[in-house]
Order: sequence, then structure tokens, then C-alpha cells
Amino acid sequence: MPTVELTRESFATTVQDNGIVFVDFWAEWCGPCKRFAPIFDKAAEQHADVVFGKVDTEDQRALAGGLGIQAIPTLMAFRDGYLVFREAGALSGPQFERVIAAVKELDMETVKAQSAATD
Repeated sequence: MPTVELTRESFATTVQDNGIVFVDFWAEWCGPCKRFAPIFDKAAEQHADVVFGKVDTEDQRALAGGLGIQAIPTLMAFRDGYLVFREAGALSGPQFERVIAAVKELDMETVKAQSAATD
């Protein structure tokens, strides 16, 4: 599945309407972003059950700012609408595959219970 470009208008519905969503926050001028892009794109091709979205932080400044993005690339993972992973910095292919596997294996009942306990 190809990556999807996310905007302020499409971000929330994409995260809420899909089981697992990975989001890459990037900018054209960012060297580490350019190195991570092929890794992200390859993962998108290999994991058809996951949505892979990209946010151009230059074009979507309000969205990036609203989410507290202070360094790029930043990778976020959502599962069932819950933010379950967030990290700044480019990952290697094997590192990213481990994160994908971990997100897929999460016990979401436990995540939801923990979230409810902190609300």
C-alpha cells in the first residue's frame, strides 16, 4: 500500500478510522528524513494491513506544531486511535520492523485500561 499524505484536515480521521497508523513527520530539507523515507516506503509496501502516512512539516506547520513536533524525522504510531509510539530520529530498517511488530502485538485491552486509569 502506498503512503498517504496527511494534512490537518485528514489526520484525525485517518488515525481514528484505521487500526494501525504510522506517521512520518518530515521536511524536504532534512537529510535524516531523506534517508528514512525509503525505509518507510518499503515498510508500507510490505505491511498492507497498516496505514503509513506522511506529514510534510513545512506544509503542515499547524498540524506539526499542534502535535508538539520539535525534531524531524519524528515517527508516531497509533493503534485503535491511541498513540502507542513516538520517537524522534531516523530508524534503520530492522529497527522499524521491530517497532511495527511490537505495535501489532500490543494487547489493546491493557492499553485501553491503562489509558482509562490515567484519565
